[in-house]
Amino acid sequence: MSDHSPNYQPVSFAGLPAYDETERLARARAFRAMMARRRTIRDFSDKPVPRGVIEEALLTAGGAPSGANKQPWHFCVVEDPGLKRRVREAAEAEERTFYAGKAGQAWLADLAPLGTDPAKPFLETAPVLIVVFQESYGLDPVTGRRHKHYYLQESVGLACGFLLAALTNAGLATLTHTPSPMGFLRDLLGRPTREKPVMIVVTGHPAPGATVPKAALAKKPLEELASWF
Repeated sequence: MSDHSPNYQPVSFAGLPAYDETERLARARAFRAMMARRRTIRDFSDKPVPRGVIEEALLTAGGAPSGANKQPWHFCVVEDPGLKRRVREAAEAEERTFYAGKAGQAWLADLAPLGTDPAKPFLETAPVLIVVFQESYGLDPVTGRRHKHYYLQESVGLACGFLLAALTNAGLATLTHTPSPMGFLRDLLGRPTREKPVMIVVTGHPAPGATVPKAALAKKPLEELASWF
């Protein structure tokens, strides 16, 4: 039942046409096939990406659902070569500690088939780094009063998923990079302490001959990843 109170307004669902079931299934399969081509690569070209493409992807991410519609995220787009170099240097410093033993043997053993190591040249080579921040709380722009955010991790996770899908749809390659800890990103980008860096979405075009680890191609079949009741 629709709510026609003053706090609601009618919305057009013209963008959701009434496909017949055959076409609906075909579209679902086509989208899955497109997203299946999204691979985490580490070999990027330095070919530029038009700003408009990134802006549209960010607007898609910003349309993700969030707890109480608080939209507890901020995206910093890094394109400046000097700043990308500083991000790489700081990230690699953390990664050297991580691979030197901080991660623990079990985690390192799980990473071994992927062939990762402390070197992160893609942070400089790729044309665009999108640093995703999670806002612990909001601030009223007029009064400066704090207001609470809800379901922070879930909301920001949804936005990141929307962002990856939008970049993939635009024909760009992506990599999610999560150095630990990531506080240096807040310092380098001048973000407030109420914001926590969550990940770097590295995006651009794959370099010629780019590869992915064979181990990363293994995905759970439907009978393992879902249950029907």
